[in-house]
Formats: sequence, structure tokens, C-alpha cells
Amino acid sequence: MASRKLIVDVHSHLYSPRLVSLFRKRTNLPKIISRFRDDGQKEERLVILDDEPGGGRPVGPIYIERDEKLKFMKKHDIDISIVSTANPWLDFLPAKEAHEMALQLNDDLEEYCSTGPNVPNTSIRQLYGFGLLPLVPEITTESLLETVRQISASAHLKGLSNGYPRTAGLVVFIHPHYGVGKAWGEKDNGHVLPLALGFPFETTVAATRIILSGVLDRFPSLRLLLAHSGGALPQLSSRLKHDARFYLGKLYLDAVCYGSEELGFVSDVLARSNRYETGSKNVALGDRTTGSKRILFGTDHPFFPPLSSSEKWKSVVENLEAIENVHGWTEADKEGVKGGNAISLFNL
Repeated sequence: MASRKLIVDVHSHLYSPRLVSLFRKRTNLPKIISRFRDDGQKEERLVILDDEPGGGRPVGPIYIERDEKLKFMKKHDIDISIVSTANPWLDFLPAKEAHEMALQLNDDLEEYCSTGPNVPNTSIRQLYGFGLLPLVPEITTESLLETVRQISASAHLKGLSNGYPRTAGLVVFIHPHYGVGKAWGEKDNGHVLPLALGFPFETTVAATRIILSGVLDRFPSLRLLLAHSGGALPQLSSRLKHDARFYLGKLYLDAVCYGSEELGFVSDVLARSNRYETGSKNVALGDRTTGSKRILFGTDHPFFPPLSSSEKWKSVVENLEAIENVHGWTEADKEGVKGGNAISLFNL
């Protein structure tokens, strides 16, 4: 019972010092640039996209240092984080270099997690990770399999980002990369169109391709976790010829959508999935408790920080409030979404 009350963040990012060092050396995108702010302070910014507003995103210690991650977790009563490398990943490198870098980054992440603290009074670590695959053109199957084997052998790497069907029982985290390209709009809306909306759309396309390709039929035990509550797929699933309404019930979704009504709707969609299995005579709508079993809390840390270091992060506060206010979820359902479901999924 105590483990169900732990809060587990399944959507938490970092840039390792090794990757940051690589970005600093690059002259082409993606790269890290240095500049002076209006107050005269020097800062570094990571530029990923052409014509990116604001000259890219700031990359200070909260993006890199483990102590900063742990301070954030302590401040918000988060017991465990499943950490993944933030985009961009390795598609800007030639295949051989991408393979070597993935192996090094995975070793770095295993050390980052394994040498961190335990949850007090337990044998559970506070940090676990998603390994990284070198998914680049011309990569060989053997290189991918070697990387999967490395991740599988790493005790604190519980899954991989944007994976590959033969994943040795690992959880695959489907996370967007480029959003919807250059959809900046005519006004300066920052990253709203290409990323805040573009990322969920990219997740929608990726998950739909997995469904249409038959991957979930060929690998029924595959455990896929979709970022940003599955994007628009729960809303649009009935539009697909290869009925996604059934397959949605085979997926796990994070709870990064910031609204109780949205989470309730997603929970309904997951709960009704068995109605759409071929040949099914089940006409029951299902209940939200059933749907809640496949939804997991996340924060998207360290993105979207507050303006003041004394403030709590809205990505935590609003997502937890959304979970608490879903109509039809019991207290046990809410505890499951906040942590119990993740403990079960990742076998912690």
C-alpha cells in the first residue's frame, strides 16, 4: 500500500554533460550558442530548429546537473523520476558516430541513476532512465540490437526512447522530436505552434503509424508509453480504417495534458477499447477506473520553469490538480496515476 502513494514522474528530461559538450563544439544545428541577455548576464542557448524564436532554449544547470533534478523533486514531493534525454537525439550524426554516442550516453545515464539516492526507507532508487537508440539513416540492425542489449543489461535503465519492436521487455517511450516544423505563425508566439501543439501532433502521427503498420498485432506484449497523453489520437482514433479505438487500450499514456476534463476523456477512450476488438459483442462503455490504469503522471521537467526560483512549477501543480479533479476516479485510481501505475509498469 505504501508504494502506491509514491509519486513517480515518467516524463522528465536531461542533457548529459557529454551531449552538451558535443553541442558546444558544433557549428551547424543543433548547437549551443552563447549570448548576453539584456541584463548583461551571459547565457547559453540550445538551437535546434531553423529560425527558432528567442534564439533557442536556455540550457542552464537545471537541464544538466543531477543535484538540480533532485532539488526539483524534493520541492514538489516527487519520489522517483524516469529520466530521458531531451530532443534533439542523434539523427544529426553519421550512423557510426551515433551508435558510439548512444552507447556512451546510456552508460552515462546508468551511472547518473545508479549512484543517486534511494527513496527514504526503501531499496528503490529515486532515479531511473530511458536509454537512447541510434535511430539514424543507414544504422545497422546489429547496432540497434547491441544498444538494446546494453540497455537491457543496465539495472537502472527501465526502457528506451522512441524504440524498436524487439525491445527485450523494455518500456518504449514515444516522444516527439521536431514538432510540426516551421509553423511559427505571423505573430511572435514563441514555441506555441511548432512545439506546444506540434509535439502532441507529432506523437499522434508516430502512434498512428505504429498502429497502421500492424506492430501491435505482431508484438502484442510491447509496452508503449505515449507522451502528452497520446496527443490528438484519443480524439481522432475513430477516423482510422485500422480501428485505433481498440489499440488505444493497449497503450500507456502520460498525464501531461493539464486538464481534468481532458484526462477524464482520455480515461474514457482507454476504458471503451475492448468494445472495438474484432468480433467483440461487448457493448459496455467501461468505467474510468479501467482507463486510469494506463495513465501515468509526468512533468516534462526541466522545460517551462517558473519565473521565480521560489515558485512551484506549473507543470507539476496543474498536472497534479488535474489528476485530483477527474470526475469518476477513486482515490485509489488517483494514487495509481500519480505513482502506482508506474511502479507496476517499470517493475520498481
